[in-house]
Amino acid sequence: MAVTETLANRLSLHTRDAELYEALPGNKVRCFACGHQCLIPEGRPGVCRVRYNEGGVLRAPYGYVAALHCDPIEKKPFFHVLPGSRAMSFGMLGCDYHCAYCQNWLTSQALRDPAAGSSIQPVTAEEIAELAVAYGARVVTSTYNEPLITSEWAVAVFQAAKKRGLRTSYVSNGNGTPRVIEYLRPWTDYYKVDLKSFQDKNYRKLGGKLNTVLDTIRLLKEKGFWVEIVTLVVPGLNDTPEELREIARFIASVSREIPWHITAFHEDYKMRGLGRTRLASLRQAGEIGKEEGLWFVYLGNLPGAAPEWENTYCPFCHALLVERTGFQVRENRITRGSCPSCGKGIPGCWE
Repeated sequence: MAVTETLANRLSLHTRDAELYEALPGNKVRCFACGHQCLIPEGRPGVCRVRYNEGGVLRAPYGYVAALHCDPIEKKPFFHVLPGSRAMSFGMLGCDYHCAYCQNWLTSQALRDPAAGSSIQPVTAEEIAELAVAYGARVVTSTYNEPLITSEWAVAVFQAAKKRGLRTSYVSNGNGTPRVIEYLRPWTDYYKVDLKSFQDKNYRKLGGKLNTVLDTIRLLKEKGFWVEIVTLVVPGLNDTPEELREIARFIASVSREIPWHITAFHEDYKMRGLGRTRLASLRQAGEIGKEEGLWFVYLGNLPGAAPEWENTYCPFCHALLVERTGFQVRENRITRGSCPSCGKGIPGCWE
């Protein structure tokens, strides 16, 4: 039996009836967990390979983790959420994309690539929430694989976290649907989206559609999530000034308050031979973001190389508010959500 088949059999023991679907004639189901909205015949999985139709009922992952770490919130990255705090971060297996440069491929591609060799650990939602409290985390985050496809489990964990006064967040590719966003809204505070390109042809190669992600970003903002956006700048894929300007212009059209994290690519998984993203390319992208009217633009994955692009400044008086090096917060001057110099409110979740 193939490794991926063995893993799939193990995962089937850690599922429950899904909530994000509708039953259709002929024992088919329509899944609404991600933008693919798969029509799944009986006995078959969806594109993600972890949600599957069993006897006309959609089954969804539940009750395990493949990764569990307590990280700085800045690593997610959230720069406008409780600076310097910790995020208890959990992930499962599977993804609805198949990015050749995935930096979490050991979990996301485990059902597609036998080389991943991932394992799982049974756990309860209450145990994850208790660990978050024990480690002093203030946020619980669904990450490492694509959380949309395991949303029933994330909501269970978030409900346990909320009982303990914790905040919650998603680190996602943004391939959502209105139904899954509505499902998450009561339990999810913060949402990070990877906006990987502004060309649909690039998204098709990764397994998605550009407009689905753009619609999700608009909807997240409309529904009141705190949203931050990341673009990994990949040499030869999405690094032209024209494309970066389109991304910045779109974000500004949704809200100038949305922080844009422009991060450096390093070779990983199946994408080799491109080298790292040059600092000059990131700086150029940062300047483009500012030119398009974004209030908060950050450069990432090169800690200390461009310190002025790691800090948060007041968009009104330009005072230094939060000083950072990489994921470390050196100073936070924000007072009751406001700039101490000019008194204006600073968008984000600071208290």
